[in-house]
Amino acid sequence: MVGSRGRRSKFRNEMYGTRVQVKSEVLFRLLLASCFMPLFGASTSLSQEITAKASTDKTQYLVGDYINYTIVVSCGKDFKIYPPSFVPDSLKSVTLIEKEKPDEEEENGIVNVAFKYVLSGYDSTGVLIPSIAVPYQTSSDSTTHFAYTNPVSFTIQTLKVNPQGEIKDVNPPIKILLNWKLVLFWVLAALFFVGIFLYSYLVHRMRKTKSPLEKEIERLPSHVVALNALRELEKRQLWQKGKIMEYHSEITEIIRRYFEERFNMPAMELPTSETIEVLGRNRETGPILSTTYDFLSNADLVKFAKFTPLNSINEEMMKQANEIVNKTIPVAQAGQDSPVDPKQETEGIRLTDAG
Repeated sequence: MVGSRGRRSKFRNEMYGTRVQVKSEVLFRLLLASCFMPLFGASTSLSQEITAKASTDKTQYLVGDYINYTIVVSCGKDFKIYPPSFVPDSLKSVTLIEKEKPDEEEENGIVNVAFKYVLSGYDSTGVLIPSIAVPYQTSSDSTTHFAYTNPVSFTIQTLKVNPQGEIKDVNPPIKILLNWKLVLFWVLAALFFVGIFLYSYLVHRMRKTKSPLEKEIERLPSHVVALNALRELEKRQLWQKGKIMEYHSEITEIIRRYFEERFNMPAMELPTSETIEVLGRNRETGPILSTTYDFLSNADLVKFAKFTPLNSINEEMMKQANEIVNKTIPVAQAGQDSPVDPKQETEGIRLTDAG
């Protein structure tokens, strides 16, 4: 009995020690869980506050098609998102064509940032874009964390060809319908510019081409004009009527105009001394220099000195004027042109026979 009681007591002690040890391990595990729970909770809260989702616009593409690959990151306002570390060179069978600027939208306190890429494939194959890391930071932590996208798969294939099908000819050229309004516009525009060109050409030709009447009119030589004017002045008998000043003014004006046209000099503006000087430089005026000086000097006395000449001087003035003109007629025209009746001539022009 004693031995039986001893064994029972020993068994009880062992059971008691086992219970104490189990309770101690449970308490220790609970203590560890209470210490590390905040860390797990923070990690879980971060993972719940930001997500990154990748997608393509289709799952089937033909060789050479544009593949629109998009990564959308959804997070709170306190997150700062950086561009994904998307390395197109590491992707097989696709090529990066374009990288667009990120689009950012906010809705119900959630910020959605979209990163868009345009890819293209040139081989018939299946493509798997692996998970892409999107770096981010929070306002309360400067540590860079990463959100990972889901993998995206799609297929690139060539056009399906049925080897048993009928062989078809190349498609005919596409017929483009005429835009009659546009055609009418260009026709009217062309007619407008052609009309302007023809009008300008005709106006230019009309200005350049003389009319038949203008062709029949030719300028009379300067000596014929002067002699006709002297003849007309003599018929008016101004000095005989007492208009001596008017007579001397008109007769000197006739001779000075003759000098301007015949010798191309400004005789109407020059005084007597300068007129004689200019005439002296011309070889053709040698025979008339002395006569011209006396002629102009007598006229100056009457016009400026109020000199009243004798009748013989008035008559001499007409003779001197005719002598000045007759002695300076060009040699080629001497004897060919002679004074004509003013009734048959207009002043300075002559109508030629149209026939």
